[in-house]
Amino acid sequence: MDISLLLLELYGRIPPLARQAIDGIDVDRLTESPSPGANTIAWLVWHLSRVQDHHVAELLGADQIWMDGDWARWFGLDPDPSNTGYGHSAEEVLSVRPERADVLLEYLDAVDRRTQAMLRELTPGDLDRIVDRRWDPPVTLGVRLVSVADDNLQHAGQAAYVRGLLGI
Repeated sequence: MDISLLLLELYGRIPPLARQAIDGIDVDRLTESPSPGANTIAWLVWHLSRVQDHHVAELLGADQIWMDGDWARWFGLDPDPSNTGYGHSAEEVLSVRPERADVLLEYLDAVDRRTQAMLRELTPGDLDRIVDRRWDPPVTLGVRLVSVADDNLQHAGQAAYVRGLLGI
């Protein structure tokens, strides 16, 4: 199988899972925590989108989609390119408040379009390129892409789980 097609298949599973977790829920329920200190559906979908946006932008040597337009304002946040949600406190989780439910999916779709475009151009040799020397061993493009997909799929599953905990 062509590596590009394999990764397109993997990443193509993320938006539908996020969509299922959000479908038919209003913003108040999306930003409701199932218990004190727990992540909300809105935060989980925002976070998975931010992680993908942040890492893919870095891989491409491009600006994050987050920095274009009014994304941060639509989520009630500052346009900080380093804010992906990693290490957020319970208070910070609750501060992620999209203006409307659709903005979660619109941001994810914008990020996904860019990721899909990048993946369509990949060759097997590209996967061995070192993209992060801060680790031992250094991280290759292939490992980074698997890591981002793994993180995204876990958070999409968590969003679905939170939906169930909330009885939606």
